[in-house]
Amino acid sequence: MKKQIAILALFGVLIFGSFTLAVAQEGDTTQTQSEQTEAVSSDQEEAPMMDVAAEVPAEEASFHQRIKEKFIEGGASFMWPILICLIFGLAVSIERIITLNLATTNTKKLLAQIEDALSKGGIEAAKDVTKNTKGPVASIFTQGLMRSSEGMEMVEKSIVSYGGVEMGRLEKGLIWISLFISLGPMLGFFGTVIGMVGAFDAIEAAGDISPQVVAGGMKTALLTTVGGLIVGMVLQVFYNYLVSKIDNLVNDMEDASITLVDLLVKHKIVK
Repeated sequence: MKKQIAILALFGVLIFGSFTLAVAQEGDTTQTQSEQTEAVSSDQEEAPMMDVAAEVPAEEASFHQRIKEKFIEGGASFMWPILICLIFGLAVSIERIITLNLATTNTKKLLAQIEDALSKGGIEAAKDVTKNTKGPVASIFTQGLMRSSEGMEMVEKSIVSYGGVEMGRLEKGLIWISLFISLGPMLGFFGTVIGMVGAFDAIEAAGDISPQVVAGGMKTALLTTVGGLIVGMVLQVFYNYLVSKIDNLVNDMEDASITLVDLLVKHKIVK
C-alpha cells in the first residue's frame, strides 16, 4: 500500500508540473501573438520579416513543445481527464510490474534446496527453506509441507487451494488497468462529439460553412480522440505484458507443485 501511495504521489507531482508548464506556455503563446499583432498594425511593411521570424521557432519547436501545443488545442476539460487516466494507469502498471518481478522465484534452485533439506533434516528443514524464501511458489510449498503429516490428499488440496489465493494476489490491480484502457478512448470520443457539436454551433452562428471554421472545430474535436487512443494503446501494451507475466508465474507454480509432491513421495514423507 505504501508503495502504491508513493508511486501515485510521484505521478501527482508530474501532473502538477505538466499543468504549470502548459499554463505557462499558453500564456507565452498568447503574449507572443499579441506582440505580433501590435507590430503588424504599427508597421505593415515589416510583415514579411515577421512571418519569416515566426516560421523559424515553429520549425525549431521540440517534440515536447508540440505535444503541449496539441494538448492545449484539444481543450483542458477533456484532455486533463485523459491524461489522468494515462498517469494512474501507468502508476498501477509500474507497481504491478515491480511486484511481479519480486514474486519471481528460481523454482529449480528452490526445489534443489528442498530436496537437499529433506534428505538431511527431514520435513522441518524443508519448511525452514520455504519460509526463508520469498515469493508465491515458496508460500505454496510451505502450505503443502505443513499438511504433509495428513497424507497425500491433504497436501494436494492445500497446494491447490493456496495456489488460487496466490493467483488472486498476482492478478490484483489488473481490473483498474482494464478500466483505464476503456475509459481513455471513451473520454476521447466523448470530447470529439462535444467538439463537433461546438463546431456546428460556430457554423450556425457564422451563417456560412467556411473551411476555416469547419477545419478548426474538427481539428480541436479530433485531438481528444487521438489522446484517448494513445492512452488505450500504451496501457494495452502494459496490460498484455502483465497478463503474460502472470501466466508464466502460474505455470511455474503448477509445475513446481507437481515436482514437490514427487519429492515428498520419493523421500517417503507422504503416501
